[in-house]
Amino acid sequence: MGYKVVVAGATGNVGREMLNILAEREFPVDDIAALASRRSLGTEVSFGDSTLKCKDLDTFDFTGWDIAFFAIGSDATKKYAPIAASQGCVVIDNSSLYRYDPDVPLVVPEVNAAAVEGYTKKNIIANPNCSTAQMVVALKPLHDRARIKRVVVSTYQSVSGTGKDAIDELWDQTKAVYNPTADVPPKVYPKQIAFNVIPHIDVFLDDGSTKEEWKMVAETKKIMDPSIKLTATCVRVPVFVGHSEAINIEFEDFLDEDEARDILREAPGLLVVDKREAGGYITPIDCVGEYATYVSRIRQDSTIENGLNIWVVSDNLRKGAALNAVQIAEVLGARCLKKG
Repeated sequence: MGYKVVVAGATGNVGREMLNILAEREFPVDDIAALASRRSLGTEVSFGDSTLKCKDLDTFDFTGWDIAFFAIGSDATKKYAPIAASQGCVVIDNSSLYRYDPDVPLVVPEVNAAAVEGYTKKNIIANPNCSTAQMVVALKPLHDRARIKRVVVSTYQSVSGTGKDAIDELWDQTKAVYNPTADVPPKVYPKQIAFNVIPHIDVFLDDGSTKEEWKMVAETKKIMDPSIKLTATCVRVPVFVGHSEAINIEFEDFLDEDEARDILREAPGLLVVDKREAGGYITPIDCVGEYATYVSRIRQDSTIENGLNIWVVSDNLRKGAALNAVQIAEVLGARCLKKG
């Protein structure tokens, strides 16, 4: 016995990855529907060994379906998520729309799995921002041991976080560098992304930070601990898949780097690769297609009393989006839902 599952936005990068991970992890599915906008009606997507034809999200009846994974952006989610939820289907939403709603749990299963039980208020659970998800998986076990006071994080985020058009733009601009007759002006990003880095993700706010940076602050406080102070600088880099983060942590209590390494090795969802030699660390290309969040470069920060530096890398389409959503569904099933 399993669940009746819907994937909305099944033709996008994250939607396709959700279908892949549901199959890979053998999530108990009795029936599955792939939904997309009307212009993608009939488009075929893969689910394990099966092929699904996309149905029209606009006319779909969610009655009798158990779980709906939404990967359709905030505007469409605002319209369709309340419909699905009102028809008795639990929505696991990948957009930012509900993340800061006090009646909607924001969940990273390795960090705050019990929060899923709050889904009943609106029948919706929010998936965090990709950069937040991998960071809190690494921070939580250290916080449990030594209490984090302050975090300073710089992110190096891949273009897949923006979507297919951004991937195409990086690819086309990279080729154009070697072709003097080609001209690929920036469309997705405000500046050329190929062979460049852009310290600007999402819109600018009045205080000079970007919304992506604000998200990391607000979501970390909601998921982990509202007392944690955090400042972020989020940068887009010319990498196709995989987000990286350089994280500086200040603790209330002293935490030795060797103990921190042991703690991280034992923590769920993490893999430590930390050799002090050339190549003894993880880079984005190493993590593509993997479930784990990787931690490297664990070392004491001698400039503050109780400080550590760590390097965190993860596949943003997986742990940053699709994998985390499926893990939420697994926790929801184990704690709250009955199989059909």
